[in-house]
Amino acid sequence: MGSVHPYETAGGKRYRVQYRTPERDLTGKRGFRTKRDAELFLASVEVAKARGEFVDARASRSTISTLGTEWLANQHHLKPSSLRPVEIAWRLHVEPKWGNRHVGEIRHSEVQNWVTAFTKGEDRPRSATTVLRAYGVLAGILDTAVMDRRIPSNPARGVNLPRKLKGKHKYLTHSQVDLLANKAKKHKPLVLFLAYTGLRWGEATALRVRDIDLSRRRVDVHENAVEVSGTIHVGTPKTGESRSVPFPPFLVPLLEALSETKTPSQLLFGDGISYLHQPDRRRGWYVSAIARSQAADPEFPRVTIHDLRHTAASLAISAGANVKAVQRMLGHSSAAMTLDTYADLFDDDLDSVAVALDAARDRAIMSAGR
Repeated sequence: MGSVHPYETAGGKRYRVQYRTPERDLTGKRGFRTKRDAELFLASVEVAKARGEFVDARASRSTISTLGTEWLANQHHLKPSSLRPVEIAWRLHVEPKWGNRHVGEIRHSEVQNWVTAFTKGEDRPRSATTVLRAYGVLAGILDTAVMDRRIPSNPARGVNLPRKLKGKHKYLTHSQVDLLANKAKKHKPLVLFLAYTGLRWGEATALRVRDIDLSRRRVDVHENAVEVSGTIHVGTPKTGESRSVPFPPFLVPLLEALSETKTPSQLLFGDGISYLHQPDRRRGWYVSAIARSQAADPEFPRVTIHDLRHTAASLAISAGANVKAVQRMLGHSSAAMTLDTYADLFDDDLDSVAVALDAARDRAIMSAGR
């Protein structure tokens, strides 16, 4: 239990409160004009300690810069491709704005004003992704401050945030995939493989010859080669889990040709030794293949490498694959995620269900002789 002590100042008698933190450190607060005010403060401290809600006023003076550096150092559980944008958000947007502020003085309204102004931007609106990432860094730092009992609650929580608008996916037809693959020349097997398996670029380019089972027409996906700032980082797939993905028979001779001159441990695509870098969006073989495809077909859409993954989902669903099969093929963490990502593709199933129910009803009534 703490104590209250009077002391004299030029302005008259004042009271000082002394108490121990949950860690048993002796601390206090002074300047109370009445003994009652001091006793009420001490009582609130003891109640907060009993409830596990105690906040050390000294700890609340830590700056966001100090806490942010510690927080960022603890984010290395993230994959390099996820960590890099977080580091950029901290360096460019969070530390310059909040770095010198004491964690205990930040108010909810300040965070809301920052998010609002940041979203509008100085010259043009910023993307929701940029805003949400920067906000997430600040909120994460403040969450840690709450857990460390530096502040009683997180002033960043409950802020109105911009919504990420879902872009409309682009899908290729079978004939368009074939056109693009032929225009990709030596990269034809890779284009076809991506469009008919749904593997991410990094998953496909990390495959080794031993990962392909030509007799079962299966590929084992257990690595992902991601390029971050020009450097290839090899780790587990995005979800952290391996999976087995089927591929259609027409790919067998193409994959067999890629494998025949390589050892089982060599990379399937490319020279077998060096990982392929993701195609540049402005130049290079993939952009050239798109241009040649559009020259041959003016209606050919401008698709990215990642759109080939969406194409694989589209072709699988149109071929009759159910949501669970598509989920397993793409390596989504849940069927709900697959449905959410490709809701536009499954919308067509609603019409099919209605038609199927109508046909089933007609057959049932006819067989009953009604």
